[in-house]
Amino acid sequence: MIKAKFRISPTTGLNLFKECPRCFWLHYNEKVHRPRGIFPSLPGGMDLVIKDYFDKYRGEMVPELEGQVEGQLMPNLDLLNKWRNWRMGLEYYDKERDAVLFGALDDCLVYKDQYIPLDYKTRGFPVKEGDSEKYYQTQLDTYSLLISENGYNVRDFAYLVYYYPE
Repeated sequence: MIKAKFRISPTTGLNLFKECPRCFWLHYNEKVHRPRGIFPSLPGGMDLVIKDYFDKYRGEMVPELEGQVEGQLMPNLDLLNKWRNWRMGLEYYDKERDAVLFGALDDCLVYKDQYIPLDYKTRGFPVKEGDSEKYYQTQLDTYSLLISENGYNVRDFAYLVYYYPE
């Protein structure tokens, strides 16, 4: 983990700035954090179940996404597990600002020599039109930037995979 004056993730940094620049300033300058609110445990647990499921298909594709997305699941599970860990995974250090942008992805696809971030989302209902871009575009853009800045070729898109009960 790179030491820097600021460590910024897509959620606690970039999205916070987009939602409330004052809250962002208070968070990083005065250490006054925005109230977090209730955090549901079900999505976190489902995330682990989905990761385990996807890991069984490394180098291939899970049946429900076959023909729906480009590429195959990243075969290098050791590297992916590093990228999944926010403490030792993907980081970009900006020397001029003494700031680190970091993130932990759920998964990654490989198409030829290019990498495609893939993130899982669990919900209690189907996604509404426009919600994906509104809530997750910054996160996916950050993952693409981090993969690229760590020396890997990246496609110009990423995937969100939603799981919800029918």
